[in-house]
Amino acid sequence: MKFNIVTIFPDLIDSFCNIAFIHTAITKKLISIEPINLRSFSEDKHNRVDDKVYGGGPGMVLKYEPIKKAILSLKNRGKVIYLTPQGKPLNQKRLKSLSNLDNLTILCGRYEGVDERIIREFVDEEISLGDYVISGGEIASMVIIEGITRLLPGVVDDYESINQDSFQKGILDFPHYTRPDNIDNHPIPEVLLSGNHIEIKKWRRKQSLGVTWHKRPELLKNVKLSEEDDKLLKEYISEFKENGRK
Repeated sequence: MKFNIVTIFPDLIDSFCNIAFIHTAITKKLISIEPINLRSFSEDKHNRVDDKVYGGGPGMVLKYEPIKKAILSLKNRGKVIYLTPQGKPLNQKRLKSLSNLDNLTILCGRYEGVDERIIREFVDEEISLGDYVISGGEIASMVIIEGITRLLPGVVDDYESINQDSFQKGILDFPHYTRPDNIDNHPIPEVLLSGNHIEIKKWRRKQSLGVTWHKRPELLKNVKLSEEDDKLLKEYISEFKENGRK
């Protein structure tokens, strides 16, 4: 899969390419990431790509022409995404859908954003990381690239761990523990030391349902629970209340 990142800070993307499994995925040629320096498409002698807002007001806006040239320079741009607080919130389902593409172009905004005519003419989809604002789309693009890349076969050694991640099946992940099995008088659940994989699987499902009920109850509205799931969740809630947890 190829990612084209249109940005005024290509060095940020270059640094990201050298980190952890992103670098591994590039080395294995499972993905490629090409930063597109927007300033290279400026006709201004100072390589400026922004200008004042029509109608007055604070801030600057990225201009239409250099963005147009940058996008049209791409032979295989695929779907074009613009990262903006006005976009639809990113979720795991969207990442899975995007992971099926061969080419993805991400437009990173800055300042007050981009000329609206770019969105109308070239952008296929607007995506937001959430209801907050950061200074530009570069970090957001890294979130999307990492979220997609880890879903691609061959990138993560233990692919089964991906299937157990939070949101993969509509609910949150179960708690994880590692050695030592007792630290500061906090032992791990005995079932995890039992070697009984059927009971461990049952415990993990119960915890996933319970953690979702406790932390993100709205997610359960979109999950079809089996009779066994319903029983496990009721057990978790009962134990949760008995232990006096809030």
